[in-house]
Amino acid sequence: MQTRKGQSIEDESMEIIEREIGTHPYTGYEWQVVRRVIHSTADFDFARQNGMIFHNGGIKAGLDALKAGKNIIVDVNGITGLLNKQNLADFKNDVICDISNPDVVKEATKLNKTRAQTAMRIRSHEMNGGVVVVGNAPTALLEVIQMVKEKVAKPALIVGIPVGFVAAAESKDELQSIDVPYITNKGRKGGTPCAAAIINALFKIVRESSS
Repeated sequence: MQTRKGQSIEDESMEIIEREIGTHPYTGYEWQVVRRVIHSTADFDFARQNGMIFHNGGIKAGLDALKAGKNIIVDVNGITGLLNKQNLADFKNDVICDISNPDVVKEATKLNKTRAQTAMRIRSHEMNGGVVVVGNAPTALLEVIQMVKEKVAKPALIVGIPVGFVAAAESKDELQSIDVPYITNKGRKGGTPCAAAIINALFKIVRESSS
């Protein structure tokens, strides 16, 4: 739970963002998500040239899945550490990350794939109806996209916001070509804090809309 002092700092931060952002193209729930990402990164680019992109049904699909206690499959353990644990407990969402699974390491080495790719592939069935969150590894996002194309996985929402110089921007472009709800952004920016912020923002919306 947030302390009174912590909440006052967060509220002041949000007020600063609102004052400094100026005009932006986002409305309603979209802006709540983008604002949370800016709050986590202090980077206004997420509302500008590296702006976030929402599939028409992306936010609703994510809200419904989280509220229903569906799995959250993440590419790195750092995302798990940044998710609000009270939300996970209250809505009974399992967070799954296999990046450090010894079997994944062995299989990835055998197949000459990244651990992130292999970790996603072995969780295809747990993704169905759940939320896939990629904040670090473009190869993980590309693997999920391929799994969707193969019809071996059907997540309710893909949050694809990997950071990096190799295939990060390209993987986000590819994500927008498939018929699955998504939340992503333009360009190379992204990362674990962004990915976790998106999920935490969605949980906050779930709570506010349920109260």
